[in-house]
Amino acid sequence: MASVSTDRSVRTLLRQGIEHLRARDVPSYTLAAELLLLHVASRDRTWLYSHPEEVLGDSVAENYFALLARRASGVPTQHLTGKQEFWGMEFEVTPDVLIPRPETEHLIEVALDRLAVGELGAGRQKTLRGQAVTAVDVGTGSGCLALALAKELPEATIHATDISEVALKMAQRNAARHGFADRLHFAQSNLLEFAVAEANRSKAVFFDLVICNPPYISVREADSLPIEVRDHEPHLALFGGEEGYELYGALVPQAAEFLTPGGLLVLELGYNSLPAVRPLFDTAEWTNIAVTKDLAGIDRVISAERVAPPDSKS
Repeated sequence: MASVSTDRSVRTLLRQGIEHLRARDVPSYTLAAELLLLHVASRDRTWLYSHPEEVLGDSVAENYFALLARRASGVPTQHLTGKQEFWGMEFEVTPDVLIPRPETEHLIEVALDRLAVGELGAGRQKTLRGQAVTAVDVGTGSGCLALALAKELPEATIHATDISEVALKMAQRNAARHGFADRLHFAQSNLLEFAVAEANRSKAVFFDLVICNPPYISVREADSLPIEVRDHEPHLALFGGEEGYELYGALVPQAAEFLTPGGLLVLELGYNSLPAVRPLFDTAEWTNIAVTKDLAGIDRVISAERVAPPDSKS
């Protein structure tokens, strides 16, 4: 970094970090500078603004400047700190998994709301704990959705799948970190193929909730993505095919096969993917289809209920 002052106070270092990232058009440059300074100093946000005159050691400052340079080159802040918050929990993240996004929390909100409505419809009090609920997070990545469900539904049975063995291991580490290792069941699987395999062994698994944030970006859009995403996040978790929505076409009928009557499918939507995804639910298997917008007004979540088969006694 050019023109670095010898002043190692918190205030000066933070100002230098903000200026450096802003000059290089880094998104959310103030937040990034704060998080990187907190990381190298091993402190929390309260300390950052309550001790502006505290002088940090040369090695801390040098580490900070090194991370600022890497962030300016396009490395995501989360890969530099190794962590990201989601649903009030801190998750380990690396380039092997998709960085959890705040908008993905809408999936949890929709799932919990619709499960609670189902409880009320069944004449039970709205004290949702997940009794007799079996859920699966398809493409779990860091495990953020599965762990959020485990946190909110302490009596539910939760499965988490991913096609990537490396991602599964990270999800398992995050589960252990938050004390949920004994409650989650992990399986390496492409979508719900693990359930297909179980069914072929006459050990059918049925779910009350299938939740998924699938890869939904078109490979044709790769060059238009921010460098932080295109060059540093796993393409397996980003790109859903030439059009971007191919995986929905495979997952929706799979979910119909393995959901219980009244079971829920909750999917994150890519930008402008609703016109392609919504018709997938125009079959006899689905009812009560809903679309939820995020805080930016973008169609973010589609959810639907599995219709009971004609011969079902449920």
